Amino acid sequence: MATVHIPESEAVRDLPNLLARARAGEEIVIEKKDSPDIVLRVAAEPRGRLLSESIALAEMHAKEMGFEPVMDPEFAADLEAIIRNRKARDTSAWDCQRLRTSLIFSPARAPGR
Repeated sequence: MATVHIPESEAVRDLPNLLARARAGEEIVIEKKDSPDIVLRVAAEPRGRLLSESIALAEMHAKEMGFEPVMDPEFAADLEAIIRNRKARDTSAWDCQRLRTSLIFSPARAPGR
């Protein structure tokens, strides 16, 4: 879509409409003399890398280097020990904290009631 340039004085009077236009795909440039411009537009959604993309990059890197990377034996042993001895996480303290917070901030217990 098009880019629209608007003075700040106009943008202040019509911000909800400008936000709607930006959400619809327009890029709104808000200008003010002697100040940097402000741009309203929909933020690009962050996209992570797929596992297949990571594998392809690793294979390409190995081809460029001429060898496959190998994990250090001591690091591999440490990592295996960590995984083997891993215990389930105890979240009971979190539940207790959540309950305490809800009791403190519940409207029925607000000061003056």
